Amino acid sequence: MFKVIFDYHTHTVFSHGKGTIEDNVKVALDKGLEGIAISDHGPGHLTYGIKRSAVPEMRKEIQRLREKYSGIEIYLSVEANTIWGGNFLDIGREETKEYDFVIAGYHYGVRKGFCISNWLSAHGIRGSKRRQGKAKERNTEMVVQAIERNHIKILTHPGDKADFDIEKIADACARNDVLMEISTHHPHLTVEEIKASAKYDVKFIISSDAHAPQRVGDFEGGLARAKEAGLDLSRIVNIVEI
Repeated sequence: MFKVIFDYHTHTVFSHGKGTIEDNVKVALDKGLEGIAISDHGPGHLTYGIKRSAVPEMRKEIQRLREKYSGIEIYLSVEANTIWGGNFLDIGREETKEYDFVIAGYHYGVRKGFCISNWLSAHGIRGSKRRQGKAKERNTEMVVQAIERNHIKILTHPGDKADFDIEKIADACARNDVLMEISTHHPHLTVEEIKASAKYDVKFIISSDAHAPQRVGDFEGGLARAKEAGLDLSRIVNIVEI
C-alpha cells in the first residue's frame, strides 16, 4: 500500500481553481501530506493565467500560512506555459526567481503555442501525414527547448493536447533532472507514454493538478497507470510504501 507525501501541482482562485491557498493547505494537512505547492497557471494564459501583480500577494499569504501551519512545507510555484520563442516559457528567467520552483506544461489558450492547429488536430481535423509529422517535430522542439533553457522542476502532463515525441522529451528531462508528471487530472502520461519514458534515466511524480481543494493529494489514478505500465515505483519521488 502506498501514500503520497507531497503534491506540487495545485491551483487556486488566483487562476481558475475553486479554493484559496489556505483551503488547499488545510486539505493537504488533513490528508497527511508533508508538502504542497501552489502552482497557478502562468501569466501568458489568455483566460485564466495569474496576474503578475498578484504574485507578491501570493508570496505574503504563503509566508503567513507557513507561520500558522508548522506541520507542512508550503511552496509558491507557477505552472508556466510552454510557447515558441524566447526562453520558450511565458515567464522570463528573471521572473522565475519570484517562485520557489517552476513547473511547466503545454496548454491551449496562449499566444505562440500553435493552439489552433493543435486543437484541430486533437479533435480529428488533421492535415497530411507530412504536416502531422512537422507539427509533432515542432511541438516536441518547443517542449525540449523549454526544458533546456530553464530550470524546471516538473514537466506537467507530458503528451497532453498535442502530438509529441515522448521519448525525446523524456531524454531531455533525464539530462536536465526534470520530473515527468503522471497526472490524475489528465490522462497523460498514459500507460504507453510511461513505458516509453521509463527507457530513460528519468524520475516521475504523481500530481493531483487539483482545481478544487478536495482533490489535493489525489494520486490513485496515476499510481494505477504506473503499475499497469510496470514502472519501478521507486522512480516516483512523492510516494512511499506503508
